[in-house]
Amino acid sequence: MKVSSVIYVSFGSVVIHSDQQLLETAFALEASGHPFIWVVKRHDSSSSDEAWLPIGFEERMKGKGLIIRGWAPQVVILNHPSIGAFVTHCGWNSVQEGVHAGLPMITWPSFAEQFWNEKLITDVLKIGAGIGVMEWVGWMQKEWPFVKREDIEKAIRRVMDGGEEADGMRKRAKELGKIAKGVVDVGGSSYNDLTRLIEELKTCVQQQNNQH
Repeated sequence: MKVSSVIYVSFGSVVIHSDQQLLETAFALEASGHPFIWVVKRHDSSSSDEAWLPIGFEERMKGKGLIIRGWAPQVVILNHPSIGAFVTHCGWNSVQEGVHAGLPMITWPSFAEQFWNEKLITDVLKIGAGIGVMEWVGWMQKEWPFVKREDIEKAIRRVMDGGEEADGMRKRAKELGKIAKGVVDVGGSSYNDLTRLIEELKTCVQQQNNQH
């Protein structure tokens, strides 16, 4: 695959969309025309029922789209050079991983702090575009607001199809990615802070041992 050509779609470990929403997402991914990796979790993971996929979808997407059922090595995937955008539920861990990978994001929040994280991505950092979800729900509800395929496809195209806005998002995301990698490298602020914490804890342990 070409550099920055593939969409990675994942909603973390808690958000599980209905089969109807999965079907709508599949139609949107196909209509977008972009290669994708799509991590899918279902309420009944033991079921072999494939009604959540359009008829013939996987055959048509062979060589262009990959569905991962269950867990995926997200950090490894996000940092592959072929990945061009991250469709995310805006959980804080995923946001940090997307920023560290230097990727623009397509935001699809559901609950908790995810809507605040979306605002950080789209309005403050300006490295992403929203799907258009406006309704906050409790995570125990397990039924998220339905998003139409047209809105999903529109957001994907806004980030992936180029143009001044998309190019700006990608440029800013890459710059932030470099900064994020720098702070955890040797000599970076996070590296130094963690080193100081470890040294302080070692000193505390030594002092306790000396008292005994």
